[in-house]
Amino acid sequence: MLAKRIIPCLDVRDGRVVKGVNFINITDAGDPVENAIYYDEQGADELVFLDITASHEKRKIILDVVEKTAEDVFMPLTVGGGIRELDDIRDLLNAGCDKVSINTTAVRDPDFIQKAAERFGSQCIVIAIDAKRVTGQTGEAPEWLAGNSDLEFLNLATCGLQPDSDCWEVYTHGGRKPRGIDAVQWAKYMEHLGAGEILLTSMDRDGTRDGYDIPLTRSISEGVGIPVIASGGAGNLEHLYEALAEGKADAVLAASIFHYREYTIGEAREYLDSRGVPVRPAG
Repeated sequence: MLAKRIIPCLDVRDGRVVKGVNFINITDAGDPVENAIYYDEQGADELVFLDITASHEKRKIILDVVEKTAEDVFMPLTVGGGIRELDDIRDLLNAGCDKVSINTTAVRDPDFIQKAAERFGSQCIVIAIDAKRVTGQTGEAPEWLAGNSDLEFLNLATCGLQPDSDCWEVYTHGGRKPRGIDAVQWAKYMEHLGAGEILLTSMDRDGTRDGYDIPLTRSISEGVGIPVIASGGAGNLEHLYEALAEGKADAVLAASIFHYREYTIGEAREYLDSRGVPVRPAG
């Protein structure tokens, strides 16, 4: 069995690491490069760097911060936020990142994912899914989906027709815009188009420290054959275990518990190992 990964996340706005609850109430959490160096020294398996307002503000990601981070760390680096063109992916890879995370542009133009995977390889294309539990469709479906019978399975309204079904809606623009898309079916479709990994964030649990959304995580992990990173809600080490063991995720992403030095990466690795979860040896 492949080792499970422990991944700290740096949400960045205006060049600073920030943290929020349910995608709002944002507070400052330090310098991104200093945080990245700390996690590298701690032995994190990877690092995720998200420019959380780039898509909403319709601007490109801050490449200079990415370059500085990549210069000082040696673990794999995934970067997302504001990716709209294939050249944006090229620029990020040239700046030193290993993978790119794409959300808003994937929803606006799914064919972009297929083109990106063909040009750069599936291994570096990560689909970020910000999902929120709903009882009915709240957002308007994109134009390419509305009225398209071949892709009707993606429409959240289809999920709502099933009795006692769990439904989660895809959001874009940093959690600001509901899109009327079924999150579980969307993950499957993105894999079909060539994505190599899913970064799954529960908007309901984000920043709450109440634990990951296990039903959501398990539904998508069981639905795709590519790795799934669970995100949103980590408050203690038991939550990491639950996401991996019960949610069947391949990796756990956390921010607050590591940012505020409540736990180290080493402590997380030791705990998971003690619970029988395969992890990469320290050092």
